[in-house]
Amino acid sequence: MSKKKENSFEESLNRLQEISNSLESGDIGLEESIKLYEEGINLAKLCYTTLKDAELKVTELKKQLEQSIKQ
Repeated sequence: MSKKKENSFEESLNRLQEISNSLESGDIGLEESIKLYEEGINLAKLCYTTLKDAELKVTELKKQLEQSIKQ
């Protein structure tokens, strides 16, 4: 079984926007809406994790900079 390529943050965000637009349009059926909603939840989790990781990285880099300035 081949491993799926992980979407970049930007691709995930764009897909979330597409899903949101589809759900808001009301032009799709219940089953498709549920599938899209589930996909959206998974993408939102991925985006949240990516943002939290980036925040931690920036915080760590800031600490390193502050320590190097104090020396």
